[in-house]
Amino acid sequence: MRLKTTARTVALVGAVALGLAACGGGGGSAPSGGAAPAPPSAAAFAGPVGAGEGQLSVLAWPGYAEDGSTDPAVDWVTPFEQQTGCQVTVKTFATSAEAVQLFSTGEYDVVSASGDASLRLVYGDRVQPVNTSLVPNYADIFPELKDKPWNSVAGTNYGIPHGRGANLLLYNTAAFPTAPTSWKDMWDPASPAKGKISPYDDGIYIADAAVYLMTTRPELGIKNPYALDRTQFDAAVELVRQQKPLVAEYWADVVKQGQGLASGAVTQSQGWQLTANLANGESGTSVATTKPVEGATGWSDTWMIKKDSPNVNCAYLWLNHVVSPQVNAQIAEYFGEAPANQKSCALTTNKEHCAVFHAEETDFWSNVYYWTTPVENCVDGRTDVKCVPYDEWARTWSELRST
Repeated sequence: MRLKTTARTVALVGAVALGLAACGGGGGSAPSGGAAPAPPSAAAFAGPVGAGEGQLSVLAWPGYAEDGSTDPAVDWVTPFEQQTGCQVTVKTFATSAEAVQLFSTGEYDVVSASGDASLRLVYGDRVQPVNTSLVPNYADIFPELKDKPWNSVAGTNYGIPHGRGANLLLYNTAAFPTAPTSWKDMWDPASPAKGKISPYDDGIYIADAAVYLMTTRPELGIKNPYALDRTQFDAAVELVRQQKPLVAEYWADVVKQGQGLASGAVTQSQGWQLTANLANGESGTSVATTKPVEGATGWSDTWMIKKDSPNVNCAYLWLNHVVSPQVNAQIAEYFGEAPANQKSCALTTNKEHCAVFHAEETDFWSNVYYWTTPVENCVDGRTDVKCVPYDEWARTWSELRST
């Protein structure tokens, strides 16, 4: 697949600290210290969805709510305004921490939250349950994205799935003519890529270490890389610490990451399919991707509605709009991800898009572990131990990076 590099780069540079991702420290409503509280008991909007209130304030990853200002040919906000009468204002953010902080001000009606932010908003009592029956296009969302720990709590939905992607192994094809099959060279002290690897610069990367340990140290009993008890967490942190001598640089800017891979300054990295597409441009195959046998972390974003939003009708109309087949196809192609709506694959301009991003390959996602906010009440279902919460992940990462 070839992306329109100029438009895509504009969106990505705005999200250099990651996207989709990202989890940086901070965020006023993050679960901390003690066990996560019970989710708020507020009922979802009963409906029916009526005429819009005339306005909607959207907080989104760059590329998720395009109104033609970045590229006149890329606009799904204006048609929404024309159809509903809801005038949209858009604020973008660069990290999940920033998203949580901004949404906590109460200034925004809806947010596109990554899995490392969504639970922070739920437990922080910032968002309301979502009545999926009021979002007709929800019926066509891939089943494996519904009712998941990052968008639902105790059987209650808190949002509508938007799209997804895997954090793949990216590699320089001159250095590795044969595709690697394992993450081993990203972790092995004797790695042939020593001094030329580039891990993701964020505390959530500890989960990547946990994914590797699930295969290489099964005695640890890790079932979910975001549900780590003290012993499991310490083992993952130690693996990240041992990795430091292998590192050329930790990445936060996908454009710079791709340039390093293309030049050979970096020969292996963890990241996105779109990074390889950008690095290769309109021709060339200097950077390739693979999902190793151990599996990978990944992300699935969720559209969520502010608690007590005064524009709840416009909010529901927006959620239905962005996951409609045509619009979800546009967003997925522009941003560089697999769409959430099953019908979108038939509507992408590039007919290879869904194949490149594995949108319809259920088996591909079977060992992709989507970002989920770590909380003390282990999300893998264990009740006999406490898991290490998000705040400690972020604090530990900061300490690791500074030493």
